[in-house]
Amino acid sequence: MTGATEQQSSTEAAETSPHQGGFRADFEVTTERGGPSYGEMVEQVRTFMDKVRYASPTPELADEVIEDLKKLNAKLDTTLVDEWTSPSGTRIDLPSRGNITLPPYEVRNGGPEGVDAEVIFRRFHLGGNGVAHGGHVAVAFDDLGGMAAALRAGRPARTAYLTVNYRSLTPLETPLVLRTWVHEHDGRKNFVRGTLHDGDRLCAEMDALFIELRPGQA
Repeated sequence: MTGATEQQSSTEAAETSPHQGGFRADFEVTTERGGPSYGEMVEQVRTFMDKVRYASPTPELADEVIEDLKKLNAKLDTTLVDEWTSPSGTRIDLPSRGNITLPPYEVRNGGPEGVDAEVIFRRFHLGGNGVAHGGHVAVAFDDLGGMAAALRAGRPARTAYLTVNYRSLTPLETPLVLRTWVHEHDGRKNFVRGTLHDGDRLCAEMDALFIELRPGQA
């Protein structure tokens, strides 16, 4: 598929989507978009990312993998849609709603009082010396902090600022507990706090401000 064709496909999808100038006007909760194998596809991509992070291929193997990836990318080119109709980020039955840009987590409890989730930083999230990169920790806090704000407000919220204090090392391939909650709100402002624990050990904590969006606001 050419770049022009890809752009046309994206434009056509946007014209039929519920997007109205900002976040989704009506967020469709679905476990069907992408089909029953979408979750396994995402898992295989995550596993590939894990392996690439540690792999040291021979030139011959690297060339072989490149050719395989070109073929896979060409297959996906035939199914590209816009962000409003993509299953990524909307599949509530999958870790991190099927979004491969996020560390995989599963929400154990979520509502106006806050969000409790189990998150696992995988080998791809390596920062060095066998522990998670602080940037990936911040991404997890950002997504689940925004979720806490949105669940309290009943509408999406954007990050205004986010500060992470790293209290101890965050292990890889270990189930961790990440909690976020709105501890104060003022108008459209939601002041959110969060903690990340490995058992009783505090790995990191967050202090953030999320601003509720008005209808149609990006």
